[in-house]
Amino acid sequence: MNDQGIQITQKGLETLKNELNVLVEEKRPKLVKRLSNARAEGDLKENSDYQNAKDELAMLDGRIEEIEHVIKTAEVVKAVNGGGVSVGTKVTVGINGNRQVFDIVGEWEADPMNKKISHKSPLGIALSGKKEGDKVEVEAPAGKVTYTIHKVE
Repeated sequence: MNDQGIQITQKGLETLKNELNVLVEEKRPKLVKRLSNARAEGDLKENSDYQNAKDELAMLDGRIEEIEHVIKTAEVVKAVNGGGVSVGTKVTVGINGNRQVFDIVGEWEADPMNKKISHKSPLGIALSGKKEGDKVEVEAPAGKVTYTIHKVE
């Protein structure tokens, strides 16, 4: 993993810290106990519960390590009033006569289904630094899409 700062909002950082706490304080101890119980059952070569628990623990430890790295290298970003679209802003755009509202977030917080887009996504890149009234074009699978920025909060 690179040690470059990871841009994230304060809310996103808190969400990651909460996830880390649940993984370390709740899920990992249960998995370690399950692994220990499966180990006590005897022959480990044919013990599928032992193998599954071992694999799950390895994946969980990987996720814990990943989150710890993000928290350690996180740069909490606050939107600057009047500074245009950036991480931490909420932007209302018009597209084909419809309005949509997006939260611009760091990569680790991106959740397109919930209208949280990364500043490094194609739309996030196009919107970055733009202000109300600006228009941006984004290349999409169906062709170029033009967005008009109506509001930046």
